[in-house]
Amino acid sequence: MAVITALETYDIRFPTSRELDGSDAMNPDPDYSAAYVVLRSDANGLCGHGFAFTIGRGNDVQTLACAAFRHLVVGRNVEDVVGNLGAFARSLTNDSQLRWLGPEKGVIHMAIGAVVNAAWDLAARQAGKPVWRLIADMSPEQIVDLIDFRYISDALTPAESLDILRAAAIGKAERIRKLNALGYPAYTTSPGWLGYSDEKLARLASQAVKDGFRTIKLKVGLNIEDDLRRCRIARQAIGPTVALAVDANQRWDVQASIDWLRQLAPFNVAWAEEPTSPDDILGHAVIRRGVAPMRISTGEHTQNRVIFKQLFQAQAVDLVQIDAARVGGVNENLAILLMAAKFGVPVFPHAGGVGLCELVQHLAMADYVAISGSMEDRAIEFVDHLHEHFVEPARTRSGRYVAPASAGFSAEMRAESLERYRFPNGAAWTAIHG
Repeated sequence: MAVITALETYDIRFPTSRELDGSDAMNPDPDYSAAYVVLRSDANGLCGHGFAFTIGRGNDVQTLACAAFRHLVVGRNVEDVVGNLGAFARSLTNDSQLRWLGPEKGVIHMAIGAVVNAAWDLAARQAGKPVWRLIADMSPEQIVDLIDFRYISDALTPAESLDILRAAAIGKAERIRKLNALGYPAYTTSPGWLGYSDEKLARLASQAVKDGFRTIKLKVGLNIEDDLRRCRIARQAIGPTVALAVDANQRWDVQASIDWLRQLAPFNVAWAEEPTSPDDILGHAVIRRGVAPMRISTGEHTQNRVIFKQLFQAQAVDLVQIDAARVGGVNENLAILLMAAKFGVPVFPHAGGVGLCELVQHLAMADYVAISGSMEDRAIEFVDHLHEHFVEPARTRSGRYVAPASAGFSAEMRAESLERYRFPNGAAWTAIHG
C-alpha cells in the first residue's frame, strides 16, 4: 500500500527585479518566486509538484504555510488521495486550527492550493494524463464530487452543475481533437510592464503581433500622462485591429478608477483589469456602470469562490481572471469555472509570474472541453519569462497555447533550477549578495 512519505518545501526566488520584469503600479520591483511543494511517495518514485506564487519576501511566510500541512498529508494512502481529490481538498480547508487563519483566504489558503495542486499532479502522473485531460475524461458526477458547494449553493447547486457538465459532454471528443490540433488562444503582457522604456514597449508590442497574439495588455495606474503616452505608443505599434487591454493592479479608489479609465477610452480598451481592491464587489459594479461600454474584470487576487460568487451575482464584471495558485487549487477553480458558465461570464485566466502559465493552461483547456465548451472571446495570459526552469514548459505557437501532452500538471521545476535559485543560499543569490 503506497503512502505519501514527505511534503517537502523549497523557497525558490528569481531576481526579476533587476530588469523590471513584472513591474506594475503597485509592485514596482518584483522578484518572481515560488513557495514550491513536492509530495513524495514510496510508489516507485511517484510524486507530485505544486507551488504558491509570490513576488519575493512573501516566500518567507508562504513556504512556512505550505509546511504547516505536513501533519494532514504525510502518511496518507496514495490511492485514498488520488481516488477522492474532493475529500482530500476538504480535509485541508477544514483543519480546525489552521482554518482560524482564514477561513479559505490568505497565505493559508494559497498553501492549500499548492498542496492540492501537487496532489493533482501526482494523480495525473499516476493516470498517465495531463491534468486537463484527466478532468476532461471524468464524468459529470465525478467532477461535481470534487467541489465544495458550501457558501455558494445560493448561486450554483450540484444539480445545476450536473446540467452544465452534461450539456458540455455533447461534442467533447470533437473539442479535444480541435484543442490538440489548434491549441487555445493566448494574449500577452510581455510588452507592457510599467518599468519598460517606450522603445522596449514599442519593439515588444510589434513583435507580439508578428508572433500571432491578437491582444496585448499594458500595466497602468501610476501616472495618467505616462499611461496616455504608452497607450498611444502601443496602439501605433499593434494597429487598430489588435486588442489592447489595461491592468491597474488595484491601484485606484472607485471614482478615481472611473475618471482615469474614461481618459483611456479613446484607445479602444478591450478590458480594464483590477481597477480597485479585489474584495470590493460593489465598487467594481459602480466602476463597470461608470465606464461602460469598456469592460471591467478582476480575479487574479480574488481569494476564494465566495468573492467570485458575489462578483457574478452583483453583475460587477464583464469577464474574470482565475489564477491557478491564488485559490484552493484545481477543485475551487472548477467551482469558479462552473459559476462563470452559469452566469455567462467569459474567463481570461491570469498567468505570467513563475509557473502560472504552466498550470492555468490546464484549467482553461478543461473548461473548454468539459464545462463551457467555448474558446470564443477567451484567452489565457502569456508572459515569456522563466519557462526554461520547468521540465514541461508552457508553449505557444502562432499566438495560441499548445495543449500539454505529458502526464501531470506541468508544475515540476528542473532540479538544477531548484538548486541554483533556492533562497538565500543558491548560487544565483550568493552571486548577488556575496
